[in-house]
Amino acid sequence: MNPIRNFILIIVSLALLFITGFVLAKIKTEDQKINRIVLGALLLIFIIVGTVWILKVPNQQTSDFGNFWSRAPVVFTERRIYSSPTDYFAKYAYQTGFIIYVASVIKIFGFNIFAIQFLNVIYQALILLFTYLLVNKIFKKVVVARLSVLLLMIDLDWFALNSQTDNQYLGSLLYLITFYLLMNDKIWSYILAGITLTGGCLVRPIGPVIIAGIVVFAIFYIWFTNNNYKAALKVVLSLLIYFVLFAVAGWGIKASGINEYGLSNTDQEWKFMVGLHYQSNGTYSNDMNNFIDDSKPRETTRRIEKAQIKKEIKYLNDNNLWLKFFFNKNQLLWSTPTMATDFTSYNLNHSPTTVKIIDFLAYLGSIFLIIFSWIGSLKLFKTKFSKNLYLLILPLMAFVVVQLLIEVQGRYRIEFLPIIAVIGGLGFAQVLNWFKYLLPKSKKAN
Repeated sequence: MNPIRNFILIIVSLALLFITGFVLAKIKTEDQKINRIVLGALLLIFIIVGTVWILKVPNQQTSDFGNFWSRAPVVFTERRIYSSPTDYFAKYAYQTGFIIYVASVIKIFGFNIFAIQFLNVIYQALILLFTYLLVNKIFKKVVVARLSVLLLMIDLDWFALNSQTDNQYLGSLLYLITFYLLMNDKIWSYILAGITLTGGCLVRPIGPVIIAGIVVFAIFYIWFTNNNYKAALKVVLSLLIYFVLFAVAGWGIKASGINEYGLSNTDQEWKFMVGLHYQSNGTYSNDMNNFIDDSKPRETTRRIEKAQIKKEIKYLNDNNLWLKFFFNKNQLLWSTPTMATDFTSYNLNHSPTTVKIIDFLAYLGSIFLIIFSWIGSLKLFKTKFSKNLYLLILPLMAFVVVQLLIEVQGRYRIEFLPIIAVIGGLGFAQVLNWFKYLLPKSKKAN
């Protein structure tokens, strides 16, 4: 660690961020054509930078990403995608939806990782677009929307995994589109929302927290608060469409022979066993991974996992460690680097100094985003905004609660960073206003 170098990077990064922010805030917002040009320029810059990034890092696919990429070519040629009941895609059959997507991309573009990577960049650009649209719907402030896009697009911790066969970006995009459609309050948009929600759950299986947030929003903010049960029933229509389509997709996967377990999770205990392990703060660890012998029958490993979960709970109870444990896990989720840059293996073709600088800049992007979101959260008390904001916040809250109990990693927050950016843009706008008031006013000429 080089404190002087890091201090210089912080100062330079802050200066560039504020200069860019001031420029975006100064560009007039009344002309829709100018607004589109500004947004288009931001998206184009991001696509260029994102493409350069995927060309500069190794093509090597690591961890679960490598599992998706290496297994995908056989999806349409072999009867099933696993060799035993303890295989990855047998235990986590809910990942079948995404590997079918990867196999489809390979079918169209060939076994070329650049196709997956560039599609990720496009999905990220579309995430930026829908972040902009959601901010406009909620706050009706173009400047805040521009600043939200800026904060998200500079966060390397957010976009670095576009070089990997990662399901977070496509999943995140589909969930954001779902939120946007639900906010339109039209029958056609509720129907489409059910379809996009299904797509999101098929490629990125965090559906339960998204659905939990939507249900609470429909009950408390649409039905009880606004006494609008008809609108609440329209949200139920979206959910019904999701449940039907998801069930049909699971049946189709079983019928095809690709995965006899459909879209289920046959190893639910694993996430809790790891997530409740105090010594590792609920994160993935080799010790916990080696604890289970996958050569044994699934019934045996399930009993071992359940017994271990009871031991972890007893340890936390006996030592009164729940609060400290939850604090540590929450800190890991939001205050540590996502480690996204590490998953790219770019240390293989870059010097140690470059790696340290990139890692620090990536983390800096997340720090800026989180800090401005804190300021934005306080600003909400004095800002008029659409109640639709709660449609974004409630799934985020559900995600935080679930992460207290299951395995946690910094990168798991990636699909929720656009929601953080929505509030962060408001905070950034407030900070720019503070600076505006601090600057000396120019004297009028006589």
